[in-house]
Amino acid sequence: MKSAIQTIGTRKQAIARVSLKPGKGNVTINGKSLAYYADRLSAARMIEPLLIASEIASKVDISIKVNGGGVNGQADAIRLGIARALVQFDAKLKKPFMEYDRLLLVADVRQNESCKPNDSKPRAKRQKSYR
Repeated sequence: MKSAIQTIGTRKQAIARVSLKPGKGNVTINGKSLAYYADRLSAARMIEPLLIASEIASKVDISIKVNGGGVNGQADAIRLGIARALVQFDAKLKKPFMEYDRLLLVADVRQNESCKPNDSKPRAKRQKSYR
């Protein structure tokens, strides 16, 4: 068994640093248990990789530090980081993860479009009057 695996998951401005080591199946996010960290929908999204790899997830402890972004961005960053760490722990998980959802292993690189000079919104243009 490997001693400790460290991976990173990102989504928009959120960055999740995941540390995986052999243990009893505990998941902590910023020092809190997964059950107390987020709402049910975000928590359900975060544990998808753990449900797919349930036999391996019960044998490892996962510690996550996440910052930046919003609630959903952080949830997706955590999901990506956990899946990547589990694949490094056991390479046989790559195929089931890719079949379930490609975004478990491949980062979604879309970013918010920046505002352009002299405009209030990214694509807004000032109205022009011809009459």
